[in-house]
Amino acid sequence: MEAVQGTALLVYALVAVIALIVLIAKFKMNPFIVLIVVSLVLGLAVGMPMGNIVKAFETGVGGALGHIALVVGLGTMLGKMMAESGGAERIANTMIKAFGEKNVHWAMMVVAFIVGLPVFFEVGFVLLVPIAFNVAKRTGTNMVLVGIPMVAGLSVVHGLIPPHPAALLAVTAYSADIGRTIMYALIVGIPTAIIAGPIFGKLISKVVIPNPDNPLIAQFVEEHKKDRQLPGFGITLFTILLPVVLMLIGSWADLFFAPKTFANDFLRLIGNSVIALLIATLVSFWTFGRARGFGADQILKFTNECLAPIASITLVVGAGAGFGRILMDGGVSKAIVGIATDAHLSPLLLGWFVAALIRVATGSATVAMTTACGIVAPIVASIPGTRPELMVLATGAGSLILSHVNDGGFWLVKEYFNMTVPQTFKTWTVMETIVSVVALLFTLALATVI
Repeated sequence: MEAVQGTALLVYALVAVIALIVLIAKFKMNPFIVLIVVSLVLGLAVGMPMGNIVKAFETGVGGALGHIALVVGLGTMLGKMMAESGGAERIANTMIKAFGEKNVHWAMMVVAFIVGLPVFFEVGFVLLVPIAFNVAKRTGTNMVLVGIPMVAGLSVVHGLIPPHPAALLAVTAYSADIGRTIMYALIVGIPTAIIAGPIFGKLISKVVIPNPDNPLIAQFVEEHKKDRQLPGFGITLFTILLPVVLMLIGSWADLFFAPKTFANDFLRLIGNSVIALLIATLVSFWTFGRARGFGADQILKFTNECLAPIASITLVVGAGAGFGRILMDGGVSKAIVGIATDAHLSPLLLGWFVAALIRVATGSATVAMTTACGIVAPIVASIPGTRPELMVLATGAGSLILSHVNDGGFWLVKEYFNMTVPQTFKTWTVMETIVSVVALLFTLALATVI
């Protein structure tokens, strides 16, 4: 069968996305099965060689799960230990006290912004979701009101601010100054997170109310032993921020030791997100386990029972990445890039537009940002007067737009918050699009004054 070219590719991709939404939302089919079937049918429809279709899908799944399965597994164990010990309750209590019950959505954004600085979105999400569950339960608020500011804070720092790998790669590709990039990213990122997080979260929480019967809440919220002694706020914060600190140290290894030395390599190793979470989880077996009076059998029980509810989430996230890979290997991404480069936009808009189109096609903010940099950087180099630091921000903003069914983040938020697919579109997808558009507008405004 001859490969499909040009506009027809985009039509097939659009039909595939609509089919996914209808089958999952209207016909209540299992998302994991639907993603596999639609991906295989799309591969056939666009003329991919039959021998490559399953291989491409498996590559997408393997690439995502190689990282996400480990991160979600370890992060869930850490969250479970924090919940069972009362640590999540302690942080929830302290935050509610500091910000007041009416302002918990602001508290979640602030914590997410800080915790998210050095970590991947998925890592920050699994670290913070137990706290979000506890805050929602303690204050009797809608999970959307607490959760959307949290994911907004994480998303902004993931897409805009180094030391995230994609942002760092963009800094290199555009020959930007990293210090100035971080400074401009904070100027743009903080108001963006406020608008997309607490402000939008408060509005949408009145419209979207997830099913409160959430099986995951039982894993992360301890309701009995009301008179028990909770762990201290300091030791709880130390344990939860340990992976964040280790990742930060790893990303700054070159500041402490010369590259290629044992010390430098060791810092990079412990700063790897999987190793950092593993260390923190092991530490939690003491701080949240033994020190709270739990024995080895109880700790084993906690870590075993918390994994069952995340199995379906992990599979769906992997299948979403497989669908994204079919879109890439089927030529949809390339067709989208062609449209963007033919549009002859200003450099900042071009960077945003190319990243946005690749994001919609592939579902990955990291892939969108790194691919867009490679395409746009040579074009921008030939146009004088464009600040490379602002190019990093514009491209990062574009990479966050319109997260939908081919993005692992979409399914993480849907499953953990216990929402339907339409509810996830109204909350998460709209929030991501607000982040993207508002960050672009602030970047364009900044370009006029510096």
